[in-house]
Amino acid sequence: MSSERWSLVHTFRNEDDKETVRTLSWGSPDELLLGNSSLSLWFLNDTPRRIWKQKLANPAKFAQFSPDATLVVTTGHYDRMVKVWRRLSFGADDVRFEVSYLPHPSIVTGMHWRKPHHREQSMDNAFYTWCADNKIRVWATVDHHAPSALQLWTQLDMSASVQPRHTSGGKDMSRRYGFVVDSRDFCFATERAVQRSTGNKGNHALEHIIEVANKTPEICVMIDDQGHMSAWALEDVGSRAKSDLNVFNILHVEGLTFSFMPGVSTKEDYAQMCAFQSADNSDSLSILVHHFDGRIEWFDSQVDVLFDPAPRKHRIVRKASWTGHTAPIKKIVRNAIGNTLVSRTDDNQALIWSQRRKSVGSALVRKSSLYSDEHIHRSCVIEGGDFLVNLHHNGISVWDLRYFHARKLASTTFQLSSKPLCVLPIPTPDITPEMVYVATIGAGRNGIAWEIRLPTVKTQTNGATDEPQCSIRKFCTFDLGIKEDMSYILPVDPAGPKAEMSGFFDQFSPDIALSYTGNGIIHTWTAKVDRENSHVEWLLTSTVETGIENPSLASGSSIRKAALVDEDRTRLTIWDTSGAQLEFEEHFSQQDVIRDLDWTSTPDNQSILAVGFPHKVILLSQLRYDYLDSRPSWTQIREIWIRDLTPHPIGDSCWLSDGNLVIGAGNQLFVYDNEIETTDRLVSQLRIPSRGHTTVSLYEVVMRLNGPLPVFHPQFLAQCILSGKTNVVHSVLMNLHRKLKFHTEGDDIDGFLDMPLEDFYIDHDIPQKATNKELHSSYADLSLEDETFVVDENTAAALNENLARFTLPQLSSHEQFRLADTIECVATVEKHRRSMDDNAARYLLFFRQHMLRRSQGIANKDTVSWREIVWAFHSASQDILIDLVSRQFGGKMLWESARESGIFMWLSDATAIRAQLEVVARNEYTKTEEKNPIDCTLYYLALKKKNVLQGLWRMAHWHREQGATQRLLANDFTEARWKTSAMKNAYALLGKRRFEYAAAFFLLADRLHDAAMVCLNQVGDIQLAIAITRAYEGDDGPVLKEILEERVLPEAAADGNRWMASWAFWMLGRRDMAVRSLISPVEALVASTPSSPASPGMVSLHAKSYLSNDPALVVLYKQLREKTLQTLKGASQVSARSEWEFIVRNARLYDRMGCDLLALDLVRHWEFLVGLSSPHAVHDAKIDLHENGVDYRKMLRRRSSLVVADMPIKTGVLQPPETPASPQKSKPPPTMFHEPDAKSLLDSFGF
Repeated sequence: MSSERWSLVHTFRNEDDKETVRTLSWGSPDELLLGNSSLSLWFLNDTPRRIWKQKLANPAKFAQFSPDATLVVTTGHYDRMVKVWRRLSFGADDVRFEVSYLPHPSIVTGMHWRKPHHREQSMDNAFYTWCADNKIRVWATVDHHAPSALQLWTQLDMSASVQPRHTSGGKDMSRRYGFVVDSRDFCFATERAVQRSTGNKGNHALEHIIEVANKTPEICVMIDDQGHMSAWALEDVGSRAKSDLNVFNILHVEGLTFSFMPGVSTKEDYAQMCAFQSADNSDSLSILVHHFDGRIEWFDSQVDVLFDPAPRKHRIVRKASWTGHTAPIKKIVRNAIGNTLVSRTDDNQALIWSQRRKSVGSALVRKSSLYSDEHIHRSCVIEGGDFLVNLHHNGISVWDLRYFHARKLASTTFQLSSKPLCVLPIPTPDITPEMVYVATIGAGRNGIAWEIRLPTVKTQTNGATDEPQCSIRKFCTFDLGIKEDMSYILPVDPAGPKAEMSGFFDQFSPDIALSYTGNGIIHTWTAKVDRENSHVEWLLTSTVETGIENPSLASGSSIRKAALVDEDRTRLTIWDTSGAQLEFEEHFSQQDVIRDLDWTSTPDNQSILAVGFPHKVILLSQLRYDYLDSRPSWTQIREIWIRDLTPHPIGDSCWLSDGNLVIGAGNQLFVYDNEIETTDRLVSQLRIPSRGHTTVSLYEVVMRLNGPLPVFHPQFLAQCILSGKTNVVHSVLMNLHRKLKFHTEGDDIDGFLDMPLEDFYIDHDIPQKATNKELHSSYADLSLEDETFVVDENTAAALNENLARFTLPQLSSHEQFRLADTIECVATVEKHRRSMDDNAARYLLFFRQHMLRRSQGIANKDTVSWREIVWAFHSASQDILIDLVSRQFGGKMLWESARESGIFMWLSDATAIRAQLEVVARNEYTKTEEKNPIDCTLYYLALKKKNVLQGLWRMAHWHREQGATQRLLANDFTEARWKTSAMKNAYALLGKRRFEYAAAFFLLADRLHDAAMVCLNQVGDIQLAIAITRAYEGDDGPVLKEILEERVLPEAAADGNRWMASWAFWMLGRRDMAVRSLISPVEALVASTPSSPASPGMVSLHAKSYLSNDPALVVLYKQLREKTLQTLKGASQVSARSEWEFIVRNARLYDRMGCDLLALDLVRHWEFLVGLSSPHAVHDAKIDLHENGVDYRKMLRRRSSLVVADMPIKTGVLQPPETPASPQKSKPPPTMFHEPDAKSLLDSFGF
């Protein structure tokens, strides 16, 4: 959309004139008059130059050219004389004026020149002045030969014209205001009103103004601050033959309210007014009112409404109000509910604003203003926006904001041993609105709390009100009780409703403050007021070690989100403080310096972050967690550029309620509503229904990106499969199939497909296949007895055909494609379901999904993830998986295919590993027409089949290296000299960057370790290193142990990859650690090595990511802990508290993923391990447990007979890191852990 823009043409100033310019007025083309203590006339042709200057006795308050540029009128401050400068010459090189005076009995307060109908029109000048004696004088050129250029034509008495009908006790009612509606504007607006009302009979107001407009008069309007108006018509202004009929009253009415503020000083209670036609084709008049308190208001009224002689309540409509600061805005703070703002500048001035909702969007209305004699260090708004607490360097003050000029109610001084960093309100459980508590906290981790008793207005029997009283007293001092020095502490942004303390004071209480240290440790705090003991108790609710040194900026929200900016202000990280996990990281360019962070949330507590830069603000919304595609959990949903509106950089920004954003730049405030255009790419992708509107709500977009998923969403189905709910997946898809059979475009589809909710959290112990018909009982009346209850290939094809025809409104187009892929994969798995276990089914489904997405060009990874590898690794159906994976690659599995499927990571049988590596070797050899033996050398030598390789070289007559290679392979490599020869060849090949061939020659020299290191370091393929090692020396060899300990586990710790760590520990024989790694931090279980993280600061941000806490881990944990005695032992070493937190965390993850039903299922059915009895009381003669006689099987509630006895642990393998030496103490017997009540878990999530 095209729009007019202003551009800079000239910047000029005279070198000898440093004074501020007070007035500007345009004369003839390219002439500009400037006024201050002098008048100067500038000619602005190509190069601006001053052509005339005249010193004034009194600095100019008004200086205006007449419309024909022949006269200039000026007057000074508190001046009763108006100077009239008549121009004697118009040449740019010879400018001369003569001066005359227009005397007034009192101070001249305003002036106005009559404007011609068009610029070229020649008409005599008419001039109006307003005077402090409440009279309007009209001056005109009545006598061209008189000494003065203008003569008095008439005068109007505003006091006599506007007589209030009601008196106001004790209030000065003498103030009058006035403005002139020029004849051109009045007549043009009347013409348009006539055109608008053509055919409407009986518009008496219009008939009245038509009668007036026929005389083409000027309209002089007089008003008072009570809304009374008197309008006078002045006909033929300047005529010599003036009679009483030239000035006549056209109406005297009420209802003209111009927002005059009560209780302001006499210096600020006056206003200048200017009226003009709103637009050339409009029947409305615009009135600008410039109040002396700094406000400029724009009112609008249709001409027949404004001058309607009949009584009306609302004659004018306020279109806009401009008011604000005279200095750059430094800080904006809000009250808890977001309907009151305080903007502050460096000169200790503050303006208080109220949010006013309009039919479209909302606006800010100036509520109060404040000037403090002391420096304002910090501020906080309390009690719904009626009171403000200011923190000064060594004192605080309380202000009442209910007046146009805020009143200081109370103040007190304090002494703090360190610099005060913030002031914040402390919520209290009891509702006593007149009593509030605020606290300041210093850099030394100590603080002071005050009790403030706010005024309550009491009405006496005679109707008068007592003067409100306010008191402030020191309530207590406190210490936060942490050792680390704080870089900063600040109140959290109140995302959502006002924080209120319940009767409980615990980790679930809302945060009120966030602090951070120089080494990047974030702490969040809550507090509770103890009135009885005059004490404020502080509770540390979370600690997050971010590893970001010297953060420059941080912000927290009351719903456990924190944003942190690094020292350079170009790197943003977003953290979930409740789980101490990283959710988002973004690096911005060096030009994009982050200046500000502000949080808000939707009504259902989905977070939105505004990130402010010098000239733009980007809005980030949280997304559902996605563990299958590892997508970012935050995305940009809007970008606001202010560069086109102002050159000033952004000082601060703040959220209002309802998602409106206020941006302060320079001395301006910009209010952006919460609407996003429907043409926006994100809106169209999400298929959000516009319902005929051009915009959608920001909240609606964010709520669509988050919240519970429909049960047919591919992510929900995938998590059901991982949770072992295959029957639920088939039930959902069959229900969807039936719905789409009878679906027509535009029909609503229920997100639950009208399925009973209990179907999704039925007890796992109910045989799943037995419940299939029960799951579909809602469809019993459809007579589908013969229909299958599982998704086979035919059903999948029919369902996907319908998905291609219809769009599901709850899914984006990308998600609908993924659903079709999921359906196809479910059908494939079902086809082989009888010959595979659950873990094989899990692997196959996600492997197939990976391959489908790769074929569509949308795969985001080259290989299946370690999660899929671990499922296959723990499957007892690996034979069928080998066959199905091989078939997926057309029976031609190359190494690239093997790596993609992870087959050599999850195969557990040594014979199968060697057989599959030989298949890979054979396929690598035959993959090209010439059949190059080099391609398969590494694999055959890993299998120790040098003779096969020799046979292949004998057939490679075309190869130029055939002869030399045959002669070399013919030697006995058990001899030292041929081993040396092979090693020399290997190093030569490394120099030529033929890395895989070099690794093969290391194997020829029986240097497995060197071959594996080449695969790791030079080839960069950890799977290749492990595959050749497992084939060459088996799973118990030293090289594999070293790779697992020195490479795999440190990499897993650095990346936070629990799946990888669990697999490595299992391969090492540490099955107890394999279980513990699913819950405990991986870096805490890995022994220190040169490549492992040595301290929390060394752990990469990726390891702290939410991706390291996949909720499918809880499925594996439950499965593994019941598998063997070792895994039971590992589970027993996980504290009851840790396991409880693990379950709670995973339920939260399900909730954030949109799988609330699975979260409910988890906390409803989880079984904690039973506490162990004393070792001496338990003894099983049949099994030698080798663990102090402890039978870990007793920890299980059931199925203990299925546990494999695999004690003792292998010797000589990795041991967990030892704790620092401490005096030996006798171990107490293991404490009994009683399973938490299911209600305690459910209550944590609001279920």
